Amino acid sequence: MCGIVGYVGAEAAAPFILDGLRSLEYRGYDSAGIAVVEAGEILIERSEGKLVNLEKKLKGVELAATTGIGHTRWATHGQPNEANAHPHRAKNVAVVHNGIIENYLDLRVELSALGYTFDSDTDTEVIPHLIDLYMSCGMSVKDSLTKALGRLQGSYALAVVSTDDPDHVYAARRASPLVVGIGEGETFVASDIPALLSRTRRMIFLEDGDVVVIDTNGAQITDENGDGVDRPVTTINWSPAQAEKGGYKHFMLKEIYEQPRAVADTLAGRIHPIDGNIDLEGGERAEEIARSIETLHIVACGTSYHAALTGRYWIERLAGIPVTVDLASEYRYRDPLVDEKTGLLLISQSGETADTMAAMEEGRRHGAPVLAICNVVGSSLARAADAVLYTHAGPEIGVASTKAFTTQLVTLYLLALFLGKARGKLDGIELVRRMDALMHLPGRMEEALELDEQCKVAAQAMMDCTSALYIGRGVNFPIALEGALKLKEISYIHAEGYAAGEMKHGPIALVDEHLPVVAIMPADQTFEKMLSNIEEIRARNGRIFALASVGSDAVARLAEQVLTLPQCGEELMPVVAAIPLQLLAYHVAELKGTDVDQPRNLAKSVTVE
Repeated sequence: MCGIVGYVGAEAAAPFILDGLRSLEYRGYDSAGIAVVEAGEILIERSEGKLVNLEKKLKGVELAATTGIGHTRWATHGQPNEANAHPHRAKNVAVVHNGIIENYLDLRVELSALGYTFDSDTDTEVIPHLIDLYMSCGMSVKDSLTKALGRLQGSYALAVVSTDDPDHVYAARRASPLVVGIGEGETFVASDIPALLSRTRRMIFLEDGDVVVIDTNGAQITDENGDGVDRPVTTINWSPAQAEKGGYKHFMLKEIYEQPRAVADTLAGRIHPIDGNIDLEGGERAEEIARSIETLHIVACGTSYHAALTGRYWIERLAGIPVTVDLASEYRYRDPLVDEKTGLLLISQSGETADTMAAMEEGRRHGAPVLAICNVVGSSLARAADAVLYTHAGPEIGVASTKAFTTQLVTLYLLALFLGKARGKLDGIELVRRMDALMHLPGRMEEALELDEQCKVAAQAMMDCTSALYIGRGVNFPIALEGALKLKEISYIHAEGYAAGEMKHGPIALVDEHLPVVAIMPADQTFEKMLSNIEEIRARNGRIFALASVGSDAVARLAEQVLTLPQCGEELMPVVAAIPLQLLAYHVAELKGTDVDQPRNLAKSVTVE
């Protein structure tokens, strides 16, 4: 969840490192720092808070060094202050680190007994001291790093510089993402792709246990045993412009408006209405899994979990496979009944979510075949899965997920069709009809974006509330959960999503003239029951904001405001209904003046458990 950037080249390292860290601000952080090797010394500068504070400290400082590392920290061990900010150093070594060193207290006691002193409360500081310990015994920087890594328990992505070898940056990973960028006469390392896109699109995704040494000529990679390994170079098709705001006030708003294109890109080349074929990246292996499994476990976190809940409706209905949906953080602890007939489907935007990766290991242990839905080519999850289905959302910078969510929904629907066809549950006519609806979906999403001004009006009415309820039924219940999550994430208003049928089992006690209730109620099989729900809420003076279909006069009589949804089939309505809920949350947060793209306490990718 923190950011790492390293550089070796012919230019000054500091400007590129700062630009790279700025590209990673969306991941969330509370302090920042940089280390460069210059004239036989390691120069370190750190600051609490945002990058602008670090830049102020560096203003007027001439840093000509061409080797360096930088970091944005999100506090895990120790308060968010300058002393705990990275890089951390020991004599001739400086280190930046993402992850958690689980045995750091034991190592700290051991190193203290050897005379090492600690200046921070972090788990990271044991790493440079360990490296220095082995270097003092005559080992090279790389051998010292490798030996130190063997002592660490937990997760890490780290980068190291040393005055003993000023022309190289050393890096390693275990259970935290790290990518190498290959340029012309310069080489980079970073925790995520956007940090490198301004200089290269040629990336190497490191595997667990990899140790890499980068210099102006490229990268040399060894595994945990010290043996040389070849990792493929992947060309990333994102452009730097895709990671810029493009005239929008916030990345989140830009990404909301990018959704029709992102969904169109996700569908492109995958559906063939003429012959009813569906092409997914998993190919023959995906079809083999589709035919062999008897049940499906879907595992995800946060917004991806809400996509999974929606996907359960589709997969059970269209493919006839029993589906369970679990939070990744809970999956291991319920001792799931898994075997080789149980498909395990993991959903993660980044492909690096720690809990999701741990859930995969649990399934693998029991022999389950693994499918993945992911947005990042070459991510840990994508590489480990038996078959991967990529969303094509492009980079998502705003912490609150928007286009990643809707492309996950569409990919899940495609998977439901794929499974239904492979298992003989859907005939050609049904497939073609549903494919035709999918082809029109980006257009329906464009129409949903036209509700923006109405969402602003609703936001003005809701901005002063202290709590809100979101309700829905059937396939739209998970969308209520997602709408509530968006509001609480970026506006800091307490919000809860409920299945509308549960209102009389507790939540209706909260209803009064101050409570806004957002009801998702298109004209589907649950409409009459939803209408009864909002009548009960209105009878108790609750404030109703409804997402409804054209001509819902009964809803208009009860609701304070109605957002009229575009005409769309019942199955795909969740994709369309998600958009006005995103816009509503965005405008409430914008009116309240919160940090929309980087809400407090949150990070884009949760890479520690």
